[in-house]
Amino acid sequence: MNFLDTADAYGPHVAERLIAEALYPYPDDLVIATKGGMEPSGPGAWERNGRPEYLRSSCENSLRRLKLDCIELYQLHAVDPAVPLEDSIGALVELHRRGLVRYIGLCNVNADELLRARASTAVASVQNRYNVVDRDSEPVLRICERSQIAFLPWYPLGRGSLSTASGVVAEIARRTEATPAQITIAWLLHRAPNIVAIPGTSSLGHFIENLAAADIRLTRTDVAALTDRGPDSGQTPPDNGFPSQ
Repeated sequence: MNFLDTADAYGPHVAERLIAEALYPYPDDLVIATKGGMEPSGPGAWERNGRPEYLRSSCENSLRRLKLDCIELYQLHAVDPAVPLEDSIGALVELHRRGLVRYIGLCNVNADELLRARASTAVASVQNRYNVVDRDSEPVLRICERSQIAFLPWYPLGRGSLSTASGVVAEIARRTEATPAQITIAWLLHRAPNIVAIPGTSSLGHFIENLAAADIRLTRTDVAALTDRGPDSGQTPPDNGFPSQ
């Protein structure tokens, strides 16, 4: 595992500082991805801000907190309906030209927004909510797969609800001697070759459990059963705000 996904809104600012505190100087193969475009507006509250000047400032501040000269993957956290998407993307392109950003990514976009962004620049990744019971981003995933764009599903475990899933997930977990959480992550890795799973964790035990999901080999029948039916434990809890992803 050599990919860390964070954002300036997490904390806010705390997550980026903790990454630098824990890992700097960084291993040569570590990729740190962060985001800009969500502005804290109060305790636990955020507003979308895609203004070019705000994105430029956010990126420069993230560089300082992370102790980086260049951010490997910088992502627009959310499209701001008050700002033309092309203007927000233009700010990221400028950051790329200045050598402050190596690759540009998008988060929380629909298919039309992805295509509009790609008309202005190369898009390296898309990060949308997607898991075994939440398939709203399926059209975006398919565009990404055809175009060889990395797809980073957030809430891969549905804020933890899929860790105790019943139904077909539980059946496959019992047969493979895995946990429901591992099966839901393994399904993502089998779903499409361009998916990069980014499960969050607050404990070492869950981190080790999540990491082991990469070694699980599901059969085509297993993948089809999960894809067609999903778990029988209900739906993913509603989104509670992008910075909590």
